Amino acid sequence: MTKIGVFIPIGSRGWFMSTTSPETYPTFDLNKTVVQRAEHYGLDFALAMIKLRGYNGPSEFWQHNLEAFTMMAGIAAVTSKIKLYASIALLTLPPALAARMASTIDSIAPGRFGVNIVTGWQPKEYQQMGLWPGDEHFKNRYAYATEYVKVMKELWETGTSDFKGEYFQMDDCKLSPRPSGKIEIVAAGSSDRGMEFVAEECDYNFVGAGGKINQPEMAGENVKRLMAAAAGTGRKVGAYTLITIIADRTDEMAFAKWEHYNKGVDFEAIEWMGQQSGADKFSASTSTAARMAAGAATILKDPKLATANGGPKLIGSYENVARMLDVMAEEPGIEGIMLIFDDFVVGIEQFGQHIQPLMKSRNGKLSGAQAAA
Repeated sequence: MTKIGVFIPIGSRGWFMSTTSPETYPTFDLNKTVVQRAEHYGLDFALAMIKLRGYNGPSEFWQHNLEAFTMMAGIAAVTSKIKLYASIALLTLPPALAARMASTIDSIAPGRFGVNIVTGWQPKEYQQMGLWPGDEHFKNRYAYATEYVKVMKELWETGTSDFKGEYFQMDDCKLSPRPSGKIEIVAAGSSDRGMEFVAEECDYNFVGAGGKINQPEMAGENVKRLMAAAAGTGRKVGAYTLITIIADRTDEMAFAKWEHYNKGVDFEAIEWMGQQSGADKFSASTSTAARMAAGAATILKDPKLATANGGPKLIGSYENVARMLDVMAEEPGIEGIMLIFDDFVVGIEQFGQHIQPLMKSRNGKLSGAQAAA
């Protein structure tokens, strides 16, 4: 059965650069509610991103953000089954401290915690704190990430690290208590170098599905690239894909929401995204930053093409969204799908009560009414 997760609303506006989309102001209570309801409906995991500075513009896109590890520590204490992933901004934390934080959350929720690796693509996030190492980091970030992860793994597995590398030098570094079991590592590298890093060091990779609407098969090509990279290392690496859900009782009602969000497109936020993602002059065309920069440039050149974004989307009736999610689940190599909702509280209820019970790939999962009975 395909795993389903939720990308929790730790940043304002969720994933929509629009003044007419739900505000989604991040609070602990909001995120606790979303994860507890996800657990109630049998979802497999929840992931919290890390964003340290938002975009300019009136929508205040990602201008208000909570911190992932402290958020997930709180949520770990009020859940019992769902897997929890918190994101690490590598340039902000030494790996030994990150390893200890992960071990601490594992003591709250044994076997239910994992980490998401964020190498850093938006310079201003780190410049504002005096932590940006310079634009050479764009070329070196996966070498840096590799050493970082090796230090964490040594500490989790043995309690001691004497790792000596270009970026980190441990001197009889200790970690105790160690985690109760394996801490899974996920990352979202989409360039060839990023996928190479995932294949060597991680357990799962978030693969993109393009920016199109209702094209659930779009992730397939990136999954093939990941599988090829994993074959070269002989390690088992799973693919998770990400999709935004805008659903309602009918296709017309769902698309009406999308059209409403598009009325409030935040061009200032799109311009900011283009400037920041375009700072990486070394990025491959397949990288996330390069795709974001190209998308922003296209929109600013022809504003009629602008949308509220939200990444790849499935828009439609409950029945059609369920059918398209099943198509995604059938793509070879995809082990899980992580969901974004336009309105997270409404969306998780729609998914649990109306969409998931119709999905062949989630057979055996009960509707809300059945679960309450």
